[in-house]
Amino acid sequence: MVNTRQACTLLGISDSYQMGIFRILAGILHLGNVGFTSRDADSCTIPPKHEPLTIFCDLMGVEYEEMSHWLCHRKLATATETYIKPISKLQAINARDALAKHIYANLFNWIVNHVNKALHSAVKQHSFIGVLDIYGFETFEINSFEQFCINYANEKLQQQFNMHVFKLEQEEYMKEQIPWTLIDFYDNQPCINLIEAKMGILDLLDEECKMPKGSDDSWAQKLYNTHLNKCALFEKPRMSNKAFIIQHFADKVEYQCEGFLEKNKDTVYEEQIKVLKSSKKFKLLPELFRDEGKVLSPTSATTSGRTPLSRTVVKPAKTRPGQASKEHKKTVGHQFRNSLHLLMETLNATTPHYVRCIKPNDFKFPFTFDEKRAVQQLRACGVLETIRISAAGFPSRWTYQEFFSRYRVLMKQKDVLSDRKQTCKNVLEKLILDKDKYQFGKTKIFFRAGQVAYLEKIRADKLRAACIRIQKTIRGWLMRKKYLRMRKAAISIQRYVRGYQARCYVKFLRRTRAASIIQKFQRMYVVRKRYQRMQAVTIALQSLLRGYMARNKYQQMLREHKAIIIQKRMRGWLARVHYHRSLKAIVYLQCCYRRMMAKRELKKLKIEARSVERYKKLNIGMENKIMQLQRKIDEQSKEYKSLLEKLTSLENTYSSETEKLRNDVERLRMSEEEAKNATNRVLSLQEEVAKLRKDLHRTQSEKKTIEEWADKYKQENEQLVSELKEQNTLLKNEKEELNRRICDQAKEFTETMEKKLAEETKQLELDLNDERLRYQNLLNEFSRLEERYDDLKDEMNLMVSIPKPGHRRTDSTHSSNESEYTFSSEITEADDLPLRTEEPSEKRTPLDMSLFLKLQKRVTELEQEKQSLQDELDRKEEQALRAKTREEERPPMRGAELEYESLKRQELESENKKLKNELNELQKALMEKSSPEVTAPGAPAYRVLLNQLTSVSEELEVRKEEVLILRSQLVSQKEAIQPKNTMTDSTILLEDVQKMKDKGEIAQAYIGLKETNRQSPQDYHMLNEDGELWLVYEGLKQANRLLESQLQSQKKTHDNELEALRGEIQSLKEENNRQQQLLAQNLQLPPEARIEASLQHEITRLTNENLYYEELYADDPMKYQSYRISLYKRMIDLMEQLEKQDKTVRKLKKQLKVFAKKIGELEVGQMENISPGQIIDEPIRPVNIPRKEKDFQGMLEFKKEDEPKLIKNLILDLKPRGVAVNLIPGLPAYILFMCVRHADYLNDDQKVRSLLTSTINGIKKILKKRGDDFETVSFWLSNTCRFLHCLKQYSGEEGFMKHNTPRQNEHCLTNFDLAEYRQVLSDLAIQIYQQLVRVLENILQPMIVSGMLEHETIQGVSGVKPTGLRKRTSSIADEGTYTLDSIIRQLNTFHSVMCQHGMDPELIKQVVKQMFYIVGAVTLNNLLLRKDMCSWSKGMQIRYNVSQLEEWLRDKNLMNSGAKETLEPLIQAAQLLQVKKKTDEDAEAICSMCNALTTAQIVKVLNLYTPVNEFEERVLVSFIRTIQMRLRDRKDSPQLLMDAKHIFPVTFPFNPSSLALETIQIPASLGLGFILRV
Repeated sequence: MVNTRQACTLLGISDSYQMGIFRILAGILHLGNVGFTSRDADSCTIPPKHEPLTIFCDLMGVEYEEMSHWLCHRKLATATETYIKPISKLQAINARDALAKHIYANLFNWIVNHVNKALHSAVKQHSFIGVLDIYGFETFEINSFEQFCINYANEKLQQQFNMHVFKLEQEEYMKEQIPWTLIDFYDNQPCINLIEAKMGILDLLDEECKMPKGSDDSWAQKLYNTHLNKCALFEKPRMSNKAFIIQHFADKVEYQCEGFLEKNKDTVYEEQIKVLKSSKKFKLLPELFRDEGKVLSPTSATTSGRTPLSRTVVKPAKTRPGQASKEHKKTVGHQFRNSLHLLMETLNATTPHYVRCIKPNDFKFPFTFDEKRAVQQLRACGVLETIRISAAGFPSRWTYQEFFSRYRVLMKQKDVLSDRKQTCKNVLEKLILDKDKYQFGKTKIFFRAGQVAYLEKIRADKLRAACIRIQKTIRGWLMRKKYLRMRKAAISIQRYVRGYQARCYVKFLRRTRAASIIQKFQRMYVVRKRYQRMQAVTIALQSLLRGYMARNKYQQMLREHKAIIIQKRMRGWLARVHYHRSLKAIVYLQCCYRRMMAKRELKKLKIEARSVERYKKLNIGMENKIMQLQRKIDEQSKEYKSLLEKLTSLENTYSSETEKLRNDVERLRMSEEEAKNATNRVLSLQEEVAKLRKDLHRTQSEKKTIEEWADKYKQENEQLVSELKEQNTLLKNEKEELNRRICDQAKEFTETMEKKLAEETKQLELDLNDERLRYQNLLNEFSRLEERYDDLKDEMNLMVSIPKPGHRRTDSTHSSNESEYTFSSEITEADDLPLRTEEPSEKRTPLDMSLFLKLQKRVTELEQEKQSLQDELDRKEEQALRAKTREEERPPMRGAELEYESLKRQELESENKKLKNELNELQKALMEKSSPEVTAPGAPAYRVLLNQLTSVSEELEVRKEEVLILRSQLVSQKEAIQPKNTMTDSTILLEDVQKMKDKGEIAQAYIGLKETNRQSPQDYHMLNEDGELWLVYEGLKQANRLLESQLQSQKKTHDNELEALRGEIQSLKEENNRQQQLLAQNLQLPPEARIEASLQHEITRLTNENLYYEELYADDPMKYQSYRISLYKRMIDLMEQLEKQDKTVRKLKKQLKVFAKKIGELEVGQMENISPGQIIDEPIRPVNIPRKEKDFQGMLEFKKEDEPKLIKNLILDLKPRGVAVNLIPGLPAYILFMCVRHADYLNDDQKVRSLLTSTINGIKKILKKRGDDFETVSFWLSNTCRFLHCLKQYSGEEGFMKHNTPRQNEHCLTNFDLAEYRQVLSDLAIQIYQQLVRVLENILQPMIVSGMLEHETIQGVSGVKPTGLRKRTSSIADEGTYTLDSIIRQLNTFHSVMCQHGMDPELIKQVVKQMFYIVGAVTLNNLLLRKDMCSWSKGMQIRYNVSQLEEWLRDKNLMNSGAKETLEPLIQAAQLLQVKKKTDEDAEAICSMCNALTTAQIVKVLNLYTPVNEFEERVLVSFIRTIQMRLRDRKDSPQLLMDAKHIFPVTFPFNPSSLALETIQIPASLGLGFILRV
């Protein structure tokens, strides 16, 4: 484009005419895009405000309505009248295309005339050089009028080409006197006659165009009737009546007749030409049509943008005046034929030269050759025919000198003569035997086809053989030299390497020997250490293993012993049972038998008793028998006594002997183990002695060898010293060199690492800023949604009807705080649900988001804890049910115990019910109170009482769980009360005696006992004989004594059990009382201490319970193990809760020590400061002492009910202007923090949470109400940041405390960690900052464009506005009042307000940076959108305005705020308007200078650049393309405009205050008289 414009300028076409040419070309392109819509078959319309036509009319300077009208209508003139007729859509499209072609043709002729005028000279020209660029032969699937004309021209040119080639060949042969014969070649004159002769295709076409109702079909029929079957080159397609085929010289081409007539006519309506001539704004367009008769010519009129041949005609035909209208009405075919005849005349009068271009493929692919397509092109271009003509004769020709120079290689030295011609003849006769293959001319040698290739082959073979011989010789010499050089180098390398290897080998031997010695001692040490370690480990393992085996063996023996005892008892019990059964049967049989024998004996005795002799016989010897029996009894008693004494002595001796034997066995075992250890130790010592002897012999031999080697080593060492010194010097030099290189590399490495570190740091800062920006955008979106939610809520409140009377609202913060910190996460009471359901959700105050997330997390934790406790409760209930079923299966317990346990349960349950009823009554009483001031839902007394009620209800839940635990314990105690040993006889008898209810059962038991206590069956008869009744009486007495003793022991055990149960009941009562006391104490404690105390109490209770169950399940390991597992699970849950509170406990202890120390210091200070007079007056005025100014602790006390008043007076009703002028900066923040300090001092978390939440909500409310006021937003941004800094400064963290004074460190918070609230305040500050930026933007937006761009700060620089630009009208009515001074005054106002409010300096810098970014972005965006602003003078104005802003930054000491960098894109845009924009060096300078602008912005400024005066020039398109090429690798955003709404991420650096809290005075104007200084 640049070259084109330079050429036009060189030929005398001015810039304005060049722009006119471009406008005409652009108009032609847009005219081609104009579309039509059909009304009906004979008319059409153009859509209103059609964009392509609108652009065309604007470019051409014509009226839109006229052009749209005449594109759809035509004028018909008769002799008397003129008619306007609509045309069809197809006719309108053809007329549009004809108009575009006509404009293009006139423009082309105009350019040709200007070129001819520029090149015209007075000297007459005799010769010229012309270049003709023609179309090739064209054949497509659908061929129309254009292809017909092109192929017609190609036929004519091919004929001329064939004639030219034939003529050249003939002249060449005649010149060289070569005999030749006539060559036949194809003549295409018949095809040309078919087209252009009389009654040819063109004549018939022109004739049909003149017919009123001529059509393509009728023309086709005329062609068929005239030429079909009469001309061999004309054919008709089989399947079509609207096409014809012509046999051209290249191929057959089928032409479609449709459109031939319309294209041949190429009608241009005069009305459209008149509309174009009427253009007044565009002077070039009427000039094209002004002298149309002179401009038009047969050659130019035929072009129509389609036949470029006519443009290259050198001798155009002369036209007569008044011929324009006639020429204009000539058909395109006629014009084309005339132009072609003129071209042929010119070609025949000149000497032509031809260049044929062949496309390798139709797809423009590299390295792809389509042979068929290439042959088609060669045939179409006539090259094959030309080659055939040339090949018929002698195509290859050489001059004698060229032949001699080329084929001198094939000649021998003797063949070379002084006559070159004769030499060439001799050589050819030898090389080519057939003389017909060549001919000798006067100056050239002519060869038949293929002979030159044969000669080239012979020459190449000759040269190849010579090259091979030369290469062989050269390569041999080079390899010989290389071999000798390599051999010499190898010998030198071998010498040095062998010497180095020898030295290394000696060094290796020396080091190997030293290493073997070191390894020997090291391995010996390692092995000895490992052996000692293994020995110690083995002994320890042996002792542990033997102990383990002994314990296992002991356990096994113990189990076997117990199993034997159990088996013995079981077998004895079974044997006794069997024995009792068999004995009972035997006794029954004996009884039956004895009854029978007694009856018989009774009969005998009755008979004998009647006789006296019987009595005599009985009395004889009775006394002797009595004496004998008495003597036997005495002897037996003596024997019994002696046997008893012997038995006792034997038992004593046996026990002493067994004890001795046991001691001996133990002693023998110990001695055996010692003996084993001694033998092992002896064996190990012997092995060590043997090893030491071997080592001694080995060391002696090694010592001798070492001494010998040392002598040799000394000698070798002395020899190597000198060599080592030399090597040492060399190594020192190398070391110095290496050190220098290392230093250089280290410097380079450190530099690269520093660069990388800087880049990574920069990238991290960018990532951090992106994250901050993302987070602050989320906060902005959240605040927007929150405001939307508040607005919707207000609308809902307005739409909702008036609430019912008696409906009250409770504080939403109360429920949130209660759910967060209240102890116990179990199931909540159903009784206090009505209190919570009374709160309507739409009337609650909005909670802070972080608090909401925290409460939600706490709720999930409580639900999990509730679920775990519920599972544990279900498990306990299942255990209780199982115990109950076992109890039902077992025999019923004693009535007294069951009654006592049932009473105990009833007592606990009644106590719980009583407490619950009292709570319900208390709630009802509170709800039914008549005094609304006290019982109102928002009253402080009501909230405190409600807190107590909820804590008591939760404690009741805890008590309910304890009742369930006691029930399970009682069930387990019932199981434990049952007798443990059920195998012994006495317990069986005891249980039987317990079951006896009357004397009959006891008698039966006595009879059974008597029978069991009888002697063996052998004595039965003797007892029966000697006095069976007496024995029965003795047995009965013994049974009575046994029963009495058993009853007494049972009574004692029963009394003991009763006492134990009474003691247990008493302990449970005490435990219950203690629980109630703990409950009362916990209610008085704060929530954190309450949680800790409850957890500690629960751990103690579980520990006691664990000890109890450990004793209870001592005999049942499986039950104890299951109990232990469940207990561990519960203990783990409790310990997790305890760990959560561990940090709080440690912190509280630490704070307690600090407070104790402070209290002691204060007491000492008070005692020292009190004078005796004051001590005497102390009872009279005790109140004056704490009110001294020096005792002020920097805290403010307020009541809970005064909190809304505090928020109202300090936040909602506060006027920022009065506070900023009269009071210290940040006073509201200090007052709020001092109130928070006092709540922290009281350890009242409810008060702290409520105050902070109310503060945040109050700030949000005032900002929502007065968010458009800059002073209000700035004031609360400053106070929010100061409040945040106070929370950090006095948080007690070391990172913040190091900036404080000792006095300030004493004022740190002691009980609460407000880190989460700091995050909430930080988010609130970010939202306020974003609102402040929006307020700034709304204020500055109307001033920026007028003050920075439109106002002329430097008068007279802008000069005249650029021509052709419309004057901008601003949307602001009073835009002229804003100047740069207005912007600077507004900036001064902003800065002074922020400084008066005490805003942090870093925050002020960020606000100023944001303001300057808004100014720069808005200014640059308007500059990119306004063409009238892109000039050199405007760039100077912008530079001056920016310098004024920089001066303001320097005055305010804000140059390091980063504000200047935000103006860098604007500065570079202004520089771009002022720099030179012509050469490549200018482009390079612009690319390096404009690094803050994107590629799209640079190109846009260059495109919009408009010269104001004659000294400036427009930027060339080539220069802009150069800029684009240089910036194509730059990775920047494709966005053109800057984001003026972008807000930089804000940070709040910690800025501690040096102001002491105890010195702050509260002015009376704030209305805070209800606050007391502490």
